[in-house]
Amino acid sequence: MKLLEGKTALITGASKGIGKGIAERFAEEGANIAFTFLSSVEKGQALEAELKAKGIKAKGYRSDAADFEQAQKLIDDVVAEFGSLDILINNAGITQDNLLMRMTEEMWDKVVEVNLKSCFNTVKAATRTMMKQRSGSIINMSSVVGVKGNAGQANYSASKAGIIGFTKSIALELGSRGIRSNAIAPGFIETEMTEVLDEKTVQGWRDAIPLKRGGSPEDVANACVFLGSDLSTYITGQVINVDGGMLT
Repeated sequence: MKLLEGKTALITGASKGIGKGIAERFAEEGANIAFTFLSSVEKGQALEAELKAKGIKAKGYRSDAADFEQAQKLIDDVVAEFGSLDILINNAGITQDNLLMRMTEEMWDKVVEVNLKSCFNTVKAATRTMMKQRSGSIINMSSVVGVKGNAGQANYSASKAGIIGFTKSIALELGSRGIRSNAIAPGFIETEMTEVLDEKTVQGWRDAIPLKRGGSPEDVANACVFLGSDLSTYITGQVINVDGGMLT
């Protein structure tokens, strides 16, 4: 029996990186998958075809989760198309790094809007469906930076710390309806974004991690499989660090 057989999952920001890894892993475990992309249209179309080839139902939506009305329409469309919404993964996120003294108001607002407000938008929109089902697993993507902070990332760190507070509050509000809410805090995950970095710098980061390697999108995806499946039905309001021991 596949762990997510018959469940419908919605993953935001899934055309590349961690989101793509989650979508691929969920398909392997039998989930039907709705996912969003914004600028990466070709990658989104390619992922939809790849997921369908695994024998599950899949559909990509071009949608901006940071837009309240678009998020509402997205949830309505997914429920109409798939018939249910069992797992919601808020993965869409951006960075606009700079020291605080050089950070513009626009850089602050954009990162908080895309990373944090998107969680409010999609969770609020999905709540009615999950309450009717009396079940659901919400998984919000935070970061080790949201737990410990990071110089040059005040906006990103604040958005990811906000996700943790939001996740715990939703767990308290919706637990009685059978809806679980947890956050994952990835550490240094090696994706397309890190491939452009200097190898010496990357190796220095690896050396500072207790497990002596960067994480892969699949490492994060496996934690999502656990939280989305019935293996974790008594776990809510938690933050799981997937960081190779970085915060230990």
